[in-house]
Amino acid sequence: MTELLDVLKRRIRAGGPIPVSEYMSACLLHPQFGFYCRKDPFGSAGSFTTAPEISQMFGEIVGMFLAQVWLDQNSPGEFTLAELGPGRGTLMADLLRSARVVPGFREAAKVVLVEHSPELKKRQLSSLDERNIDWVNFSCDLPDKPLYLIANEFFDALPVRQYVKRQSAIEEIRVGLDNGRLVPGISRLAPEAPDTRDSDIAGSEIVELRPSAEAVLRPICEKISEFGGVALIVDYGDWEIRGSTLQAVHRHGRVDPFSSPGCADISAHVDFKSLSGLAGEAAVTEMTTQGEFLLRLGIRERARKLSKNLKGRALEEHAAAFERLTSPEQMGSLFKAVAFYSCHFPLPPGFSK
Repeated sequence: MTELLDVLKRRIRAGGPIPVSEYMSACLLHPQFGFYCRKDPFGSAGSFTTAPEISQMFGEIVGMFLAQVWLDQNSPGEFTLAELGPGRGTLMADLLRSARVVPGFREAAKVVLVEHSPELKKRQLSSLDERNIDWVNFSCDLPDKPLYLIANEFFDALPVRQYVKRQSAIEEIRVGLDNGRLVPGISRLAPEAPDTRDSDIAGSEIVELRPSAEAVLRPICEKISEFGGVALIVDYGDWEIRGSTLQAVHRHGRVDPFSSPGCADISAHVDFKSLSGLAGEAAVTEMTTQGEFLLRLGIRERARKLSKNLKGRALEEHAAAFERLTSPEQMGSLFKAVAFYSCHFPLPPGFSK
């Protein structure tokens, strides 16, 4: 498709090269041609597969995690159960099913999904088959109540700005045109200098900053600090990120991020140190790997139980899904987890301080 490419070309010709963050936003969320706004990108027929689509075990473990935190925080009688970027609704559906075994949890929960895409809202409604659901566009619109929230592969899609230091000056990498092609290049000026020490940008190393993460996470931490709750963040990245991590995936394969805007999922690794710095008065756990987190919460035992009624190909696929979620060679170490929680209550299960 070339519609978004034409839109971006006109924008750049009229105003000059644009920040990488503006390019990412257009590719993902342009109301007509954005990746998330024109089709369903998830699953084997889409561009990529997330953990909830790999196995029901992921959502079930998350559901029991949130329910246990709810119990540890004295089981508030009315609370918000929220998800950022809920995709098809698969994770929330699995979460709700597993958490029903905890008396009172589902009855006290009001499900609120933070979602922009009209197409995905339709899929979520179909997947969840629930009447007690609301949608909001921003995390700041979540109710002022205890908040129990999951964000799986959400922050990686928030736009990043890229900076580099040349000759003691901090300059920004922007997307421009070269013979009609979209290409990244270093601008002569960085009108909005990053809020970082010079020592954070060494030599010609690219530094990525995600300004919109604060607007998303701050209101969540403020609600948790005031009303109680927990926010579980699972994403790919590390404690500190160096260099450019911008990448694009189309039909489960890597592609040039600048070749087909709007046709591929564009993301960048999450810097968990930066996220943890947004906790405010909320407490934050140490970062752990997805594999370790799931294993601590009993995914191996859950896998064994589910395998008892499986045979042949189904059993092989089930075993492969378990390995994909937990193995250090696969998603187990690539993806990390951290939780923000009320400092007045115990450390959430699956984590260490």
